[in-house]
Amino acid sequence: MLRTVSCSASLSSASPFFRFFRHFPRSSTAALRGPGRNLRRISSPSAAGRRVFIRRGLRVPSAAGRGVNGQFSRLSVRAVATQPAPSYPDVGQDEAEKLGFEKVSEEFISECKSKATLFKHKKTGCEVMSVSNEDENKVFGIVLRTPPKDSTGIPHILEHSVLCGSRKYPLKEPFVELLKGSLHTFLNAFTYPDRTCYPVASTNTKDFYNLVDVYLDAVFFPKCVEDVHTFQQEGWHYELNDLSEDISYKGVVFNEMKGVYSQPDNILGRIAQQAISPDNTYGVDSGGDPKDIPKLTFEEFQEFHRKYYHPSNARIWFYGDDDPVHRLRVLSEYLDMFEASPSRDSSKIETQKLFSEPIRIVEKYPAGRDGDLTKKNMVCVNWLLSEKPLDLQTQLALGFLDHLMLGTPASPLRKILLESGLGEALVSSGMSDELLQPQFSVGMKGVSQDNVQKVEELIMNTLKKLAEEGFDNDAVEASMNTIEFSLRENNTGSFPRGLSLMLQSIAKWIYDMDPFEPLKYTEPLKALKARIAEEGSKAVFSPLIEQFILNNSHRVTIEMQPDPEKASQEEAEEKSILEKVKAGMTEEDLAELARATEELRLKQETPDPPEALRCVPSLNLSDIPKEPTYVPTEVGDINGVKVLRHDLFTNDIVYAEVVFDMGSLKHELLPLVPLFCQSLMEMGTKDLSFVQLNQLIGRKTGGISVYPLTSSVRGKAEPCSKFVVRGKSMAGRAEDLFNLMNCLLQEVQFTDQQRFKQFVSQSIARMENRLRGSGHGIAAARMDAMLNVAGWMSEQMGGLSYLEFLHTLEKKVDEDWEGISSSLEEIRRSLLARNGCIVNMTADGKSLTNIEKSVEKFLNLLPENSSGGLVTWDGRLPLRNEAIVIPTQVNYVGKAGNIYNTGYELDGSAYVISKHISNTWLWDRVRVSGGAYGGFCDFDSHSGVFSFLSYRDPNLLKTLDIYDGTGDFLRGLDVDQETLTKAIIGTIGDVDSYQLPDAKGYSSLMRHLLGVTDEERQRKREEILTTSLKDFKEFAEAIDVVRDKGVAVAVASAEDIDAANGARSNFFEVKKAL
Repeated sequence: MLRTVSCSASLSSASPFFRFFRHFPRSSTAALRGPGRNLRRISSPSAAGRRVFIRRGLRVPSAAGRGVNGQFSRLSVRAVATQPAPSYPDVGQDEAEKLGFEKVSEEFISECKSKATLFKHKKTGCEVMSVSNEDENKVFGIVLRTPPKDSTGIPHILEHSVLCGSRKYPLKEPFVELLKGSLHTFLNAFTYPDRTCYPVASTNTKDFYNLVDVYLDAVFFPKCVEDVHTFQQEGWHYELNDLSEDISYKGVVFNEMKGVYSQPDNILGRIAQQAISPDNTYGVDSGGDPKDIPKLTFEEFQEFHRKYYHPSNARIWFYGDDDPVHRLRVLSEYLDMFEASPSRDSSKIETQKLFSEPIRIVEKYPAGRDGDLTKKNMVCVNWLLSEKPLDLQTQLALGFLDHLMLGTPASPLRKILLESGLGEALVSSGMSDELLQPQFSVGMKGVSQDNVQKVEELIMNTLKKLAEEGFDNDAVEASMNTIEFSLRENNTGSFPRGLSLMLQSIAKWIYDMDPFEPLKYTEPLKALKARIAEEGSKAVFSPLIEQFILNNSHRVTIEMQPDPEKASQEEAEEKSILEKVKAGMTEEDLAELARATEELRLKQETPDPPEALRCVPSLNLSDIPKEPTYVPTEVGDINGVKVLRHDLFTNDIVYAEVVFDMGSLKHELLPLVPLFCQSLMEMGTKDLSFVQLNQLIGRKTGGISVYPLTSSVRGKAEPCSKFVVRGKSMAGRAEDLFNLMNCLLQEVQFTDQQRFKQFVSQSIARMENRLRGSGHGIAAARMDAMLNVAGWMSEQMGGLSYLEFLHTLEKKVDEDWEGISSSLEEIRRSLLARNGCIVNMTADGKSLTNIEKSVEKFLNLLPENSSGGLVTWDGRLPLRNEAIVIPTQVNYVGKAGNIYNTGYELDGSAYVISKHISNTWLWDRVRVSGGAYGGFCDFDSHSGVFSFLSYRDPNLLKTLDIYDGTGDFLRGLDVDQETLTKAIIGTIGDVDSYQLPDAKGYSSLMRHLLGVTDEERQRKREEILTTSLKDFKEFAEAIDVVRDKGVAVAVASAEDIDAANGARSNFFEVKKAL
């Protein structure tokens, strides 16, 4: 598995909840697509701490490395047309009329090279955006306005539940069957504060329409409205296994939200949203507050679906190269079954009136008992910017302003706050325009009680100063280039471009505004640039700061105080409520509850009959290409340095990676590497301050990042350990790109003690946030560190060991700065060398030829050899079961072992088997029956480590028992050929996941580094395609090593760990982390 440990900004209050969490992030940069990849990249965002909208599943926040110019608001995913409008199939008015639609409007959107047509279903009023272009990655989505009136989480629970069986697909979870046997490039659902989205994507047309049909039937005809068991499973229910035991709450969403409410950043975001819009639907939590979820009744749940899940209240989106007539034909079969409904009017979102004066709120959040809690306060200032919707040019200008103030480490508001020493890191900061009214927030965490007021004052004074003085011309130029580069590149990573466009369009369309407008930025951008050129940036941006922020009385300041008693108080309150429930029941009531608990469990654990499974549409093996996708790769050299060239169309952009070996780095310097990376990006040179250097990168390139990368290599004891410099620019600016790479690597001076101290504080804040929100990532890193050297290296740079190192380093910065500065220089001397360096370039052939001189110049400036001799990497953590204590209401439970130690030899069938285990055994037992938000396994084919992990899990030992039962599950498995075929197709979908050109080039580099040949890829593919039931049975013997000799690591509450050690004497060695 490609395990990317990457830092993501705290989720905004407008961020959606996703239906499920199954895997670590599946990056588009995999060395070997599909399961069995375990490449660790330690990196972090270009704007850590900003409020951005995370749109691709739940990301594992991280620890280190730095990059510049990663994102710009929602504009970063739009394209600039570079050719005349092509011709796409048209849907005539008559043809539309026959299918029950009228054509409302039609435009060619040059920005995304698409013909977009808005249709309206005449009978129901359902609106449909049909976007036609040459993109093979087709996208479909249904979006419904779903405004809640309370915090019982109805929209969220319903979003989970409608995908649990429907009229045409009457099995337990057709969604899971699609996960098992589809080539989908996106398959999920998510809940916003005011709407619910159901999107799918696939490059295979037959597969795409299979997904579309399952989703249409699920949304409009779900079984859950008639089946209380689904409501209980996904929402909440009382559980009683034995009359002598205590009653408990169970439910997937209930436990998911317990996890959300264990994270201080999330709590702050929720309080901010509800405080800033107290009078409309945003004043409650659509995801659900764990205290309120058990108040929701099944009847209310049913009524919510009846009221809002109707075509009259739906917006439907199609995008891609499929037939636009067929789209309408498919929709008409569903929409024609309905009459018009008033749901569109009843679901309208009311405007929040602006306050006449600011307000202040003080709340508490659950904190651990260790450390100096007086320095763990959070403070955030929030504004609701406008009562009325903003025009696109104002919105665009505010986006620019956001980027100028907070978008990079050199941005003044961000820089001044971090350099003040008043707090550790930014929190919930930036512009958000996903909801009806735009918001702006800026705050800090890790603030001492004495400094809370000072942070507030500094925010206001800095904003006043920016309004009075304006922005540096170089800063404005850097922002402009960053934004325009992003628009031209249109790089959405592994996230489908069509879905990104849908989310942009829906942000206006859902409020009955023009769905075309958000897609057309060229003219507003041109007008904004012209205005800046004519009037100056101060005349453009200063009035915006004054109007929308400084003179805006709708301001909410939130102070969050740490409370070490809060978590235990909440647990005690919940226990008291449940004790009263039990005390109020008769013996007969309790017996009935125990019976109902067992009935639900039996239903959850009973497989669907084969005839029900067959109703879910799927592909055949004949639909699957027999060969993997090959990336054109030419291996050559420049002055003795190996160069990989990938001739691909990239819209005149050059993507480059320069890879250095870490084999000469001393062991004791390893934990310092992430901070070395940040120092390269955020300290200056002799001639340039870090602000000037940052702006130069923004003006001349599309961004540069640096990070360490580690992986086991199959068949070798020595790990792959590299230091990567990655950048991109327009082809005409390639010389600037390589000059700036050289400047960063060789000219940056490690002399700024105060900035380095900030880096340490920021890293501690990020790691603590990761512990609370992504404990499964911490557990996985600890287990890997016990089982292989590459895992140990990674954990030293991004796991619990790294956090412990940071705490020690924080004190050392003041005591021995000279020594630290010297160590940073030693890391540079150990890494930089032409010898062992590899250059990877992705662009069209002409550009690749033209940039060779720039590459040669860059390489000639490097030292021939590194300063140190080769170091043997052999570190590992001691093998032991470990429990990491944090203040949390949910657990993260892992267990792992190395199956290569049993003599198992890698076969492609292992990828099919591990995916099947996740989608059946673990999904049913850990998630559905156990109530965890997620349960999954992963096989790292490079190291041989097979790991089990759970996410936001109410259980601990019970989950470990489920893991231990996996071998017996495989031995008792009896699957027919149809089920096996689905598992194979789903695995191929992982292996062949959709990639943009930069990702193709990067994947080829990773395969080269890990020695994965095209011949091996072909052999593994053939083994995947011929997987048999016999392979499953044989794999059971290998996987038993996890049960018999594996290590378990849990990130959990002190109470649950004590209970586990009480039930199994001293099973865990306990470590306190927070």
